[in-house]
Amino acid sequence: MALAATPDIRPANPNFSSGPCAKRPGFTLDALKGAFLGRSHRAKEGKARLNEVITRSKTLLGMPAQWRLGIVPASDTGAVEIALWSLLGARPVDVLAFESFSEGWATDILKQLKLADARVLGAPYGSLPDLAAVDADHDIVFTWNGTTSGVRVPNADWIRADRQGLAICDATSAAFAMPLAWDKLDVVTWSWQKVLGGEAAHGMLALSPRAVARLESYKPAWPLPKIFRLTKGGKLIEGIFAGETINTPSMLAVEDALDGLRWAERIGGLDALIGRSESNLAAIAGWVARTDWVDFLAEDPATRSNTSICLRIVAPWFTRLDAKAQAEAAKKLAARLEKEGVAYDIASYRDAPPGIRIWGGATVETADVVALLPWLDWAHAATAAEYATTQAAE
Repeated sequence: MALAATPDIRPANPNFSSGPCAKRPGFTLDALKGAFLGRSHRAKEGKARLNEVITRSKTLLGMPAQWRLGIVPASDTGAVEIALWSLLGARPVDVLAFESFSEGWATDILKQLKLADARVLGAPYGSLPDLAAVDADHDIVFTWNGTTSGVRVPNADWIRADRQGLAICDATSAAFAMPLAWDKLDVVTWSWQKVLGGEAAHGMLALSPRAVARLESYKPAWPLPKIFRLTKGGKLIEGIFAGETINTPSMLAVEDALDGLRWAERIGGLDALIGRSESNLAAIAGWVARTDWVDFLAEDPATRSNTSICLRIVAPWFTRLDAKAQAEAAKKLAARLEKEGVAYDIASYRDAPPGIRIWGGATVETADVVALLPWLDWAHAATAAEYATTQAAE
């Protein structure tokens, strides 16, 4: 196999990691020089900045005014765990599991909380479960976008408006890049490290009035650690949703989050953020359509993520390999790109089928995605040639 020519153009920013994600265009550390450092986060100014993250986020996302939004520990994982341990158990629950993180929530519900009335509606990587099978009388736990599978729910039409249960949505790689149907959701979580390119450690927990009513009327049968507690004396701790965090936050990370939110406002708000992500997906989709060695992991075009864009290798030389060899080959392909300094951290997630995962969130410039595509062809050709040589020797 002839080697492809080395491309002439390189991405200006080679950071395509799915988390932590690329910083917003033009970011420098000067953006953080006004951070509220060396002071208590409980001081008036510290609390004000935390509350500013909350209010700017609500406005940018178009969150209904009656919803509460709080900053919680441990990134999106912490936000989801708080929701699961605080809210579940009052009703049967349906868990949609179609990639590694949603499978993790299913494990928590079945093996840690040990809920007897729990159903897992599963699907393999690349597909969605049967959404019509969800019971409106049950609580629902699902990811809006599968960060490790590149599969998203196309809409919220499958969630009934007259549902009796709560819809608990892990939206960490969807918030700020996909429209969220707030009228069909009751709990929404995300982290700062995804679409707006913030630093990690903190999670966002959004609660509808229905979720608040559950918190104030239901007490789980299990004990809750301090960082999970959202109520006191049967009432919501309102301060959590006004900047009084459960534990000590990084005010440097807070300043970074504010910088990302302000950038989003400057470029045109939510519509602009969604448009940037969709443009990145479109660039990759056009390339996939004319490329014979690669395809989307998501089988249905309507479910293809515009943030965590997952691709599978379909070239005959690759599909003839066993599973272990496929994983090694995919890693070699990604390593070639990293060695050239043109794409970092684009190997598939460790639990996902071997392939490529390119972050297409709003902080990624479409010009960089376009510049990356010839390099993917180059890396594939080089890896295929290596394996052809090895196989010939054998």
